[in-house]
This record gives sequence, C-alpha cells and structure tokens, in this order.
Amino acid sequence: MSNRAVLEVIALDAEDAVAAQSGGADRLELVTDMAADGLTPSRATFAEIRAAVDIPLRVMLRLADGFAAGDIEELVARARELREAGAEEFVFGFLDEEGNADLVAVERLVAELDGCRWTFHRAIDRAADRDTLRKQLADLPGLDTYLTAGSAKGVDDGIPTLLVEAARRGEAGYEPQILVGGGLRLEHLPELLAAGIDAVHIGGAARPHGWSGPVDAAAVREWRTVLDA
Repeated sequence: MSNRAVLEVIALDAEDAVAAQSGGADRLELVTDMAADGLTPSRATFAEIRAAVDIPLRVMLRLADGFAAGDIEELVARARELREAGAEEFVFGFLDEEGNADLVAVERLVAELDGCRWTFHRAIDRAADRDTLRKQLADLPGLDTYLTAGSAKGVDDGIPTLLVEAARRGEAGYEPQILVGGGLRLEHLPELLAAGIDAVHIGGAARPHGWSGPVDAAAVREWRTVLDA
C-alpha cells in the first residue's frame, strides 16, 4: 500500500474528473454550483463521472449555500438516490444556530449511508468550538476525514490550529484524517507535511482559468509532484 499523501480535487463533470485523475489525483470531491460553494450533483452527473474514472469519489450532500441542513428529508432522499447509483463515499456537515454540530441532520444521513465513509466538511471552520464538535461526532460510523482550513478565513489564518490538531491525532475525536483545503497554496505544503498532515484538497488551484474553465491536468500534476517530493 502506498504511503503517499492524498490529493483530492473538486470535479464538476467527467472532463474535470479525467483531467484530475490524469494529473495524479487520488480522490475526487463531486459537487455542482460552485457559486453556492458546492452543492449535491445530480445522479446523472455522478454516473457519468463514475464511468469516466476509477479513483474514489466523495459526493457532496448539501442543498444550499451555508451550513444549515435545510430539508433533511430531501437530503436523505438525495443520499439514497446516489447510493442506488453506486456512490460509496460522501461529504457533508451541518451546524445548528448555536454553531454546534447539527446531530439530528448528521445522524439521519449517517443512518441512511449505513457504513459508507464520509468527510465532515468545512462547517468545522465555522463551529463555535472545534474540539466540542469533534467530540460530538467522535462515535459516528464512517467518519474518517475532516476537510478544514483551520479557520473560516482560510489556511493562511488556520495553520496554527491545523498544526495543533495534527499533533493530537489519535486522541478521542482526532482519529479522522485532516484534509486541508480552503485557500491552500503550494508554499503551505512543507510545513503541513512536516507536521504529519497527509491529505490536501484543491479546487481553484487546479483551474488556471478559474471556475469557468476545466480542471487542468498539468496543474494537478504540479501538486502531485510537490507532495511526492
């Protein structure tokens, strides 16, 4: 088994997915509507991407911008539909009005996913207390990753928090892998890797022409090269 760092890339369609895999991505996060910071893609889009690549796909479960769950029944229905289409890994995370984990919504989805692996996304960066949130979620099945910048402002501001959390790996609530994303740049990598952080997530960094353009395999390959070095 390879010990190389995980490189996850956001994909909106099959073209993105093929380019990301060609560039060395280990996993894709599938979303639609980046104007709303990434929502649940359609079953058809998932199926097209699944047919185009053979690396793991994590599918976003999110109905609207922000970190409120919204219509839980609709979320559960979308999760069920995607599972029926073959989805096996997911991304979601919701907060209540006080900034705590919305356990009602999260536990409903976890029950529907029935053991599927999932990432709690950057809602953690808006939580009232990150440590409390981690401990609230610690015993939920399937949770193996936190996507986080360490701060709502992005990685530049969040690196001190990321380093502290990396040092706590293995403690209760800190077993899931830290997947760093949110304003991440290549120059951040040496410090993060030296701290034992072994997974990164890129979106705009894989698109030299912005979100109106596709993922560029060469841009992904640059990240792969730096991570492997």
